[in-house]
Amino acid sequence: MKQRITLCVLAASAMLWAAPPAYKVTDKIKVGGEGGWDYVYVDSAAHRLYVAHNAKVEVVDIAAQKAVGEIPDTPGVHGIAVASDLGRGFTSNGRENTVTIFDLKTLAVISKVNVNGRNPDAIIYEPVSRRVFTFNGQSHDATSIDAKTGMVLATFPVDGKPEFAQVDGKGHIFFNNEDKAEIYEVDAQKNAVMKHYSIAPCESPSGLAIDAAKRRLYSVCENKLMVVSDPDASKVLGTAPIGAGPDGVAFDDGYAFSSNGQDGNITMVGETSPGKFEAVATIETQRSARTIGADQKAHKLYLPASEIGVPQESKDGKRTRPTIIPGTFSILVVGR
Repeated sequence: MKQRITLCVLAASAMLWAAPPAYKVTDKIKVGGEGGWDYVYVDSAAHRLYVAHNAKVEVVDIAAQKAVGEIPDTPGVHGIAVASDLGRGFTSNGRENTVTIFDLKTLAVISKVNVNGRNPDAIIYEPVSRRVFTFNGQSHDATSIDAKTGMVLATFPVDGKPEFAQVDGKGHIFFNNEDKAEIYEVDAQKNAVMKHYSIAPCESPSGLAIDAAKRRLYSVCENKLMVVSDPDASKVLGTAPIGAGPDGVAFDDGYAFSSNGQDGNITMVGETSPGKFEAVATIETQRSARTIGADQKAHKLYLPASEIGVPQESKDGKRTRPTIIPGTFSILVVGR
């Protein structure tokens, strides 16, 4: 019996320490257009990718690898949420302080909802309560919306600038608080913050991913760190070095992927031994590819990017910010 248990432990350890799968850029989906972009949302079941791009949302068929439509008139759009059970999608329009509700099949706009907060940024659908939540960067609060009726239910304080959010499928929402370098947990039914905890040594966390099965959160930080935390125990489990300029992180098949826009690569982080998290690979992408989404069925990653112009020297001797070259906006496809 002891020998059998030992063999099982060794087999589990071998699986944990197995070499990670090799990822690389496999395709580039040309979209075009002008202006900046923000988050992406992958709807694996419908084979669709939604990308916040300037003042609209691009809709891409990831099976056919081509743009198939758009959600127009979404000024300053940051994020997209999808309620597949209701056949509805939602966008957070930061410059207008609104949420656009649209039909998932036709992409037709159903309505716009005024959010009782300024600059709705992250947006997410919580399936247990059937509510959509926006996290409002300038007013430091969050707004709860009934996803079926479009009615605003509540706006509640979050004590700092909220960033990207994730749900656990059990009625709870987690989000990064950029100002506090903390994880906040929201009870979706009560429309209230339940608790929060520090993720030091992280600085200015932005992107957040979840391993719902193991109850772990992955935050990417401005100081080139990924922090792994346990929301149930409210503690940091470990950290791993990542590249510069991360704004997004995705989780797929046991690994977390940080999109490093400044370095033009992805840092792949895995658990190399129990409780130890390390960078196990660097995947070359493209400068500006700073946000990311994962298709957890096909094991593919999607990163918006554009070609970037060379910074020019201004009259006072300072370098200007790099410019986006019009017409070069595309989606990088990263796969095995």
